[in-house]
Amino acid sequence: MFQYIADYLTYQVFQLAPGSKLADAANFFIYDTMKIFFMLAVIVFVVAIIRTYFSPERTRQILSHKREFFGNISAALLGIVTPFCSCSAVPLFIGFLESGVPLGVTFSFLISSPMVNEIAVVLLWGMFGWKIAAIYMLSGLTVAIIAGMVIGKLKLEHLVEEYVFKMKVGQGQTTATVAFRDRVDYALSYTSELLRKIWPYVVVAIAIGGFIHGYAPADFLVQYAGKDNWFAVPLAVAIGVPLYSNAAGTIPIVYALVEKGMSIGTVLAFMMSVTALSLPEMIILRNVLKPKLIAVFVGIMTVTIIFTGYLFNTIL
Repeated sequence: MFQYIADYLTYQVFQLAPGSKLADAANFFIYDTMKIFFMLAVIVFVVAIIRTYFSPERTRQILSHKREFFGNISAALLGIVTPFCSCSAVPLFIGFLESGVPLGVTFSFLISSPMVNEIAVVLLWGMFGWKIAAIYMLSGLTVAIIAGMVIGKLKLEHLVEEYVFKMKVGQGQTTATVAFRDRVDYALSYTSELLRKIWPYVVVAIAIGGFIHGYAPADFLVQYAGKDNWFAVPLAVAIGVPLYSNAAGTIPIVYALVEKGMSIGTVLAFMMSVTALSLPEMIILRNVLKPKLIAVFVGIMTVTIIFTGYLFNTIL
C-alpha cells in the first residue's frame, strides 16, 4: 500500500520522470516516511505498554546485587525492553549504584539501553529481514556485555564522582498494580508525545537517505566504504560520534547506504557509534564520571565497535 501511494504521488501527482534521480529520491522519501512512521506508531505503542512493567525503580531492584558476568548479561538483556534515553543517564546511574548494582553491570545496562533499541530492531527486520536485525541485536548485546565486564574488572569505582555514592535515591513505586487500561492510556500519550518530539529528526534522516538513494553514484560507497577498505569502519565510527540520534533515526540513512553498497559491518559500526558513543551523552555522563573513566569507557567502546564492524565485514 505504501509503495502504491508513493508511486502515485511521485509519478502521477508530481509527474516526475521515472528513472530520474529526483524521482528516485522523492519516491524513497515518500515511501519511507509513510512506512517508518506507521511502524514507529505501532511499535512504540506496544513497547510503551511493556515499559510500564519496567520502571526505573523496578529495573534497579531487578539488577541490585547482581554478580558480574551473569549480571552483565541480565543488564544487557533488560536494556532492550527499557529504552531510557541519554537524558535519563545521570539519575539512572546514581540510582543503580546507590542500589548496589556493580559499576560494570550498570555500564552494560546503560550501553545496551540506547544501542540495542527494540524499535530499531523491528524496523531493521522490516527493511532488511530478520537475519540483519538479529545480527544487530546480537552484536549490540555482545558489545554491552564485554564493555561492562572489562570496566567491572578494572575496578574503577574511584573514578566515579564521590557525591554519587552519598546520594540516596528513593525506591519509589513499582507499576505492578497499575490497571491495564491505565497502561494503554499511558502508551497512547507516550506514543503521541514521542512522535511529536522526534518527527523532525526522522524526516531529516529520511530526506538524507532519499538524497543518497537518488544522487549518490552507485559505485561511490563501494569504492570508499566497502568491506575491502580497512579505514571505512573507524571512519564510520568517527563520523557517528558527534551525531545525536537514536538508532531508529539513523535507519533511513543506513538503508540508503546499504542500497548504495556500504558493507553491513561498517553500517553497524556507524549505528553503534551514534547511539552509544554520542558526544551529548558523554557530556551528560560527565556529571557523574571523572574524565579518566569517560576516556576508558570511550576507548573500550571504540575498540569493541570497530572490532564488531570488521568481524561482520569479514563473515558477511
